[in-house]
Amino acid sequence: MKTAAFSKQELMQGAQHRMNQVIQDPQLSDRQKLALTCRILFDKGHDAGLAGQITCRATKDDTFITQAFGLGFDEITADNLMEVNADLEPLDGNGMANPANRFHTWIYRQHPEVNCIIHTHPTHVAALAMLAVPLQIAQMDTCALYQDCAFLHEWPGVPVGNEEGEIISAALGKHRAILLAHHGQLVVGKSIEEACNLAILIERAAKLQLLAMAAGQIQPLPESLAREAHDWVSTDKRNKVNFAYYARQTLKQHPDCI
Repeated sequence: MKTAAFSKQELMQGAQHRMNQVIQDPQLSDRQKLALTCRILFDKGHDAGLAGQITCRATKDDTFITQAFGLGFDEITADNLMEVNADLEPLDGNGMANPANRFHTWIYRQHPEVNCIIHTHPTHVAALAMLAVPLQIAQMDTCALYQDCAFLHEWPGVPVGNEEGEIISAALGKHRAILLAHHGQLVVGKSIEEACNLAILIERAAKLQLLAMAAGQIQPLPESLAREAHDWVSTDKRNKVNFAYYARQTLKQHPDCI
């Protein structure tokens, strides 16, 4: 066996290289990816009526694409998404965005590396938020969020004002996720794929934490190994591969979304 003497680092690098060479990315527009994300998250328990928003930057400065207010995640298609400016005014003059999208504008303005924002109230995240305790990552599959999830302890109220945008954007800091006490979760990504994966993951992590807390004392992960796992699953290619799988799942049930 040629690789029997390879170090773990060499094997990890080889796997990443092979992944980039062999696996092709689906050819989807941002509108299609955003619509798929809405359906994926609906199927994975992020539905809370009309609560929650999913946005991505559009091509023009200070504009973004989002779902029209009044439609649930399960009703979103690439065609019924809308583009709005920083004042939430629709660029095509039709419909309205969720008023809570206002705090997205603050995140986009203060975090130029962010291209997609997902804010939802899934059941286990909401339950953990009721306890007002931070997310604790202590299981390998959730390590993408290890030391990467901020915590906002003071609930700022309904997030439709500029004040909430400033508070949430500042609390997010350099993290890719934040647990909002008494509220829900928010994740950001350099890509739609990254944000979608993190949104799925934070709900799974919250569920595992609640189950573990009910059974005993959560034991911490070794920091160096948790960081290794975080970086291993947080590459752009890994995010695209994961998203492609979730997209295939969703298209079997909801072929109309794109």
